[in-house]
Amino acid sequence: METTQERLDNADQLGLQLVRFLRLLDRASHQFTDKPHGVEKAGYMLMAHLVINGPKRTSTLAEGVHSDPSTVSRQVAQLVRAGLVERRADPMDGRACLLAATEDGRQLFDDLRTKRNQHLDQMLATWPLDRRQQLVELFDALNTDIENYRPQMATAIAEQRKATR
Repeated sequence: METTQERLDNADQLGLQLVRFLRLLDRASHQFTDKPHGVEKAGYMLMAHLVINGPKRTSTLAEGVHSDPSTVSRQVAQLVRAGLVERRADPMDGRACLLAATEDGRQLFDDLRTKRNQHLDQMLATWPLDRRQQLVELFDALNTDIENYRPQMATAIAEQRKATR
């Protein structure tokens, strides 16, 4: 059974690797600075969400990408101007609108996704497929835990554990 100190040491190692990963991602994003249609990286994230998950209201889209609705609204306006996203009447509520990727938006997303996949495949070319799949599974688990983590709850649980010892 591992000790608290061993778990904290492991958390420290993971933290260092995550910081390293974020720096490398930042460096990589600067290598690919072309902005087709003049759209920022955050806009592409919204468009990708709409392509993958289908039309959404602005508030639902903001929740889905863990962002502020006013920020998403501003970014969506840029995507609409670029012809990559369109507003449609919500069939469930005619007063509201849904955001949807246009055909141009879908094509751009597919092109960028293909390029990304080719780069990732080249980076991991020496990895066997089972190890690559393990990475996908671990990344998915990490992302899910990050999405679900609530520091206030974690603190309360830790205090509860101390009290029961």
